[in-house]
Amino acid sequence: MKKLLFVFLFCVMIASCGSQTKKIEGAPQIVQPEYFTLNVKNVYPHSVDSYTQGLQYVDGVLWEGTGEWGESRLQKVNLESGNVEVLVNLPRSEFGEGITVLGDRVFQLTWTNGIAHVYDLQGKRLKDFRYAGEGWGLTSDGKSLYMSDGTSYIYRINPETFKREKKVTVTLRGEAVDYINELEWIDGKIWANVYTTDYVMIINPETGVVEGVVDCRNLLGEQDMSEETDVLNGIAYDSVGKRIFLTGKRWNKLFEVELIKQ
Repeated sequence: MKKLLFVFLFCVMIASCGSQTKKIEGAPQIVQPEYFTLNVKNVYPHSVDSYTQGLQYVDGVLWEGTGEWGESRLQKVNLESGNVEVLVNLPRSEFGEGITVLGDRVFQLTWTNGIAHVYDLQGKRLKDFRYAGEGWGLTSDGKSLYMSDGTSYIYRINPETFKREKKVTVTLRGEAVDYINELEWIDGKIWANVYTTDYVMIINPETGVVEGVVDCRNLLGEQDMSEETDVLNGIAYDSVGKRIFLTGKRWNKLFEVELIKQ
């Protein structure tokens, strides 16, 4: 019931800036975002065993981080077949969260352990970093890391030290948006899904202002859902082919989509 209530309130906010968001003192100039729906260009198989927490497409490889206690992994996915190559199984005491590939390193967050793992491209652990609070989403602009923690904040992180260098508040028409989750860097913007909803925010990384709202409702049809199917969570971008991919936790499909402006 709590989850359904949040979804309802967020949808109200999308339509009319509902009251569950909080006013931000000294917020940037209010920007009216553009609104988009989706056109599905291609559909690929996705393992229902994968509780997707992070997704990234780099140099022809689809990387995925998964969560759940005792099931958290770092893995590579064959886009065409959906077959999974597990590189790392996290300890049962860790709940995996967002991932990102930066150069020849892969970074993976944990939810409540306060540990970020760093691997090489073969999955060998190189080092760990500690951080305060929860870990949710992670992405990179090619130089810095950007991290969410389930609040309305996105932090810019130094990848060499994992120190926070900057914090922005994600705002939609001047009001903070909580539950910012999975992140992806796409053409100079941060795309982020809002946990428990079917909406993706397109965010200016310098200001935190939401410049676009993507309506992903009905992306996964009811015929593809089971009792184990969970929420939208997984955004990846092929910067060479200009392809955008979306999936969710335990979804049986991964979608290549394009935006349709409303």
